[in-house]
Amino acid sequence: MNAIDPRTVILISGVMGGLMSMVLFFMHRSYPVSIAGLREWAWSLAVLFGAGVLASLGGIAGPWVANITPNLLICCGMYLALVGSQRFFGQTTRHSWHLALIAVVNLLLLWFTLAQPWYLPRVLILTALLAYLTGAHAWLVLRHGQPGFSNGFAALVLCLACLNEIVRLVTALTLPVGNTVFDRQPQNLLHITLYPFLMLLIAIGMLLLATDRVRAQMQYLATHDSLTNTLTRRRMNETCEQELARCRRHGRVMALLAVDLDHFKTINDMHGHQVGDRVLIRFVDTVNTLLRRGDELGRFGGEEFVVLLPEISLPEALLVAERIRAACQADAGMPPYTVSIGVAGYQSETDTVDSLLGRADAAMYRAKARGRNQVEAA
Repeated sequence: MNAIDPRTVILISGVMGGLMSMVLFFMHRSYPVSIAGLREWAWSLAVLFGAGVLASLGGIAGPWVANITPNLLICCGMYLALVGSQRFFGQTTRHSWHLALIAVVNLLLLWFTLAQPWYLPRVLILTALLAYLTGAHAWLVLRHGQPGFSNGFAALVLCLACLNEIVRLVTALTLPVGNTVFDRQPQNLLHITLYPFLMLLIAIGMLLLATDRVRAQMQYLATHDSLTNTLTRRRMNETCEQELARCRRHGRVMALLAVDLDHFKTINDMHGHQVGDRVLIRFVDTVNTLLRRGDELGRFGGEEFVVLLPEISLPEALLVAERIRAACQADAGMPPYTVSIGVAGYQSETDTVDSLLGRADAAMYRAKARGRNQVEAA
């Protein structure tokens, strides 16, 4: 343990933070703007890089360079990491309380560095603040993160970082701490050795959270219509296949609704495509209020939609279709529109998604042929 040079470890931790900061800055520039917090995470590591470089000058430079400024940068860097995660998870950031706390802590550190030099209270005050910031950060990730490896990894590393600070606090109260961070007490060397690895793991946790969010967004975009947020045709077909397989295995029932907005081309021609898009969005909102959890709505074409109704018989599906038809009325400021709906139910094990869709589609065209704004059963 005595072979470890604290100054070298501190410098290495700063350099690693700087490298990870560059990675996060590039991610911030290339990732979608909807993924918030990357900029704060990058600045956090950049600030910690600066703190590590300055702290490594202890014994060479004066207290302002080697002690006071690094302490301030460490506090700000850990707080920026917390702010980045708050933004990443869409939480409200309250700066005043934390900035006031950081200011008070650094004024106390300044007092015990220049006015009344005393190393022990500096260790206790700074360590207590870092334990609080890492603990709050870990709680934020545990409370608001989605279950999964990236969230679990980030939360675990933050908990370990908080534990490292708590152990540092306890040992400072019970064992000699020396006069500077470079003194070679075993507990001091252990803390300094663990710190860079924990900071690196925290940065890796941030990277995992960001890449996992990008993957989830790309998957969502691949399976949902960009205008209406309904399922795409491909995803809807897959969902219908899965439900049809359940019907065959367990003797369940299901139904499909083929829904088409009547004279939608006329709405686009008379009012413009932007108004037409608003009509589609309003239609989807209306339908979603009438569906149960587990029902699915997909967009098959410009104004053509399909509704999947699991665990429902044909007569019950007709009632749902009628409620949808009756609810499709124009809102203020929108052109009037109606819908024609065809309903098809699961009949036998020989049914396929194509046969169900074909029957529902044929029933929908019969509804149009009979005057539109109607519901027809297959």
